Amino acid sequence: MTAISLLLVIAGSCIGSFLNVVVWRLPRKESVVWPGSHCPNCGHAVRWHDNIPVLGWILLAGRCRDCGWSIPYRYPLVEVLTAGLWWSSLQATGFGSGTPTLLNLISGVVLVSLLIPLTLIDLDHLWLPESLCRAGVVTGLLASGLAAIAQVSGGPELLFARCLGACAALLILEGVSHLGERILGQPALGLGDAKLAALGGAWLGLTGIGMALALAILGGAVIGMTARVLGHLGPREPFPFGPFIATGIWLVWLQGADWWWERWLQLIGA
Repeated sequence: MTAISLLLVIAGSCIGSFLNVVVWRLPRKESVVWPGSHCPNCGHAVRWHDNIPVLGWILLAGRCRDCGWSIPYRYPLVEVLTAGLWWSSLQATGFGSGTPTLLNLISGVVLVSLLIPLTLIDLDHLWLPESLCRAGVVTGLLASGLAAIAQVSGGPELLFARCLGACAALLILEGVSHLGERILGQPALGLGDAKLAALGGAWLGLTGIGMALALAILGGAVIGMTARVLGHLGPREPFPFGPFIATGIWLVWLQGADWWWERWLQLIGA
């Protein structure tokens, strides 16, 4: 493993530890900064050596040192997942080959660090925090602006495509949600899904977010139908779509919309 890969894995696991805090506290309207890490059961502060990503959980045998509360497996899994996704940013297409590698890398770790808590919070609470979506749109347009400056050829078009993608994704998904409410009597999508799609548009542009949403719809349909057949999902039961949108966004960031379109054409034999 190269030095940069090792650095990404270590830093990613540390950020994953912080994202666990965000996922727990943000829905409860608590500060994600203060107080420091503490046991949700007894309130004791977590000692620094117990807060080492993954290793701390293993050494504690998954239990709080003070009260014995069982620390969920998800904590180290999120740390490992974040480390892996940070590392995968090294292979990402990002803004394209004309963009400096470092900018693509930094942009990738910022994007995935926003997508992870949005995914987990939606799974837990069927809620996509507007603050995180808004931060994603702002950072996406900022990163796109830097990429546009770096790309001497085609730079302004890149930034315009990102602005257009964010606006179009927001308006189209909000329109689908309102249309579903008129036809079905309930929104087809949550408004948070539209804001998450706008985040994706700011990072991927119009073509990119279109492909990301196509992947999300395909994945959501397969998982949803499977859950319905197995009896885990009832008629009109709320279903978190945000994780599928987030996954689609990251897959397109990794490989690009054209790559996924070519895979689709190969699949259907075109």
